[in-house]
Amino acid sequence: MPKQFTRARLAWLAAIVLVVLFVLYRCTAGGDAAPEYQTAPAEKTNVVSRVSTSGSLQAVVTVDVGSQVSGRIQELYADFNSKVKKGEKIAKIDPSLFQASVVQAEANVMAARANVTRLEITADDAERQARRASEVFAQRLISETERDNTVATARAARASVDQARGQLAQSQASLEQARTNLRYTDIVSPTDGVVISRAVNVGQTVAASLQAPVIFTIAQDLRKMEVHTNVAESDIGRLQPGMRVSFTVDAYPGEPFRGSIRDIRNAPQVVQNVVTYDAVIDVNNDNLKLKPGMTATVSVVTDRRSDVLAVPNAALRFRPEGAAAGQAQGPRSSQAAANAQTAGGGAGAGGARQRGQWGGGQGGGDGSWRRDRGGENEEGGPPEPARRTVYVLEGDKPVPRDVTVGITDGRVTEIIDGELKEGDNVIVSVAGQNPNQQRGGQGQGQRGFRIL
Repeated sequence: MPKQFTRARLAWLAAIVLVVLFVLYRCTAGGDAAPEYQTAPAEKTNVVSRVSTSGSLQAVVTVDVGSQVSGRIQELYADFNSKVKKGEKIAKIDPSLFQASVVQAEANVMAARANVTRLEITADDAERQARRASEVFAQRLISETERDNTVATARAARASVDQARGQLAQSQASLEQARTNLRYTDIVSPTDGVVISRAVNVGQTVAASLQAPVIFTIAQDLRKMEVHTNVAESDIGRLQPGMRVSFTVDAYPGEPFRGSIRDIRNAPQVVQNVVTYDAVIDVNNDNLKLKPGMTATVSVVTDRRSDVLAVPNAALRFRPEGAAAGQAQGPRSSQAAANAQTAGGGAGAGGARQRGQWGGGQGGGDGSWRRDRGGENEEGGPPEPARRTVYVLEGDKPVPRDVTVGITDGRVTEIIDGELKEGDNVIVSVAGQNPNQQRGGQGQGQRGFRIL
C-alpha cells in the first residue's frame, strides 16, 4: 500500500511539472512571435488643407442711439425690425421741463439786455459830466480833485456797460443751450438702417447724467454683414486677405454660405490662454437669412492638392521597436526633426504648413520644416520640405522608406517625393495597440495646431 501511494504521488508531481513546462514554453514562444502589423495602402487622392474656426455675425455698421438729456420717454415711433431713415424721429422725451428752461433763459436774456441799455445811458451821462468838469476845470472854477472824480466815475460807468454786455452774452449762451436740450428731446436716427434692439418703453425714465443711455441699436444695412473670428496664432500665418471662406450657421445647418477675408487685425486677444487674432470676413446677405449674433463655423481652404500620393497620418507616427527617433530626418537640426513629427499627428499641421510656403501656397510656416534659422535653408532661400520615414511591410518585417511630405488634411498627408510608390502597404500600427502610441523613441507630444 505505501508503494502504490508513493507511485501515485510521483505521477501527480510529474504531471504538474509537465504542465508548468508547457506553459513556460508557450509563453516564451509567444514572446518571440513576430508582431501582427496593421497596414494601409499608399494611394492617390485629393488632399485639402483647411483652417477651421468659429465667429459671430455682425452688421458692418451698428450704431447705438442714445439720449443726451434725461427725462421720461413720452413716445416711441420705432420698434424692433423697423426700417428708419437718417434724420427720422424715432422717440420723444417729455419736453415740459426743457420748454420751461427755454422760457426762463429767454427771460434772463431780456433782463440782461435791459440792464445793458440802462448802464449805457448811465455811462453816457457820466461821460458828459466828465467833459463838463474838464471844461470848468480849464477855467479854474473847480478843483482838480473834483475833475478827477468825475472822470473816474465816467470810466467806471463804461466798465459796467462792458460787464453787462458779458452777462448778456452768457444769458444768450444759456438760452441756446436750453433750446439745444429741447431739440435733444427728439431722438432721431443717425443713419439709414433697421432697428435691431430697443431698450426702453413708453413711460420709462432715462438718466444721462454720467453716460448716454442706449435707447435703440440700429444696423445700417443687413444686406452686408461681417463675421468676426478668433484664429489661433498657430494658424493666422496661413491666412491672407482676399481668401475665400465658407461657413455654416446653426439656423441653416445644411446650407453653406460664402465670404472672403477682408482684414486680419493685429490686436491680439487671449481666449482660454490661447492668443488669437480677429480675421474679419465680408459676407453678402441679400436674402436676409443671416442675422446679427449668429454663430458661424468657418472653414478656410489654405492649400489644395489633386490626385497626389498620400498615406495615413498614423503611418508617419509609427516607429517599430528599436527604431531611432530621428531616423531619416535629413540634414536638419534635431529640434526641427522633433518638430517635424507633428506632420503625422491628428492635427496634421506640419506638412500642411511647410507645403503652404515651400510649395507656393498660403502657408505661414510651422515646426514641420522649421530649421534653427527660422525656416530658411542654409543659403537663406525658401524653407526645405520635411523629410520623414514611413515603414512598408515586406514579408513580415517593416522596411523604412524615406519620403518628403507635403500638406495634410488631418487624416492623410501628401507624399511629394521619396522611396514610396503607389500601392505600397505602409504600417500604421501594431494589432491590439493604439496607433497614437506607436511613436517609438519619438516621445514628443503634438503641438496645438488645428487643421481639419
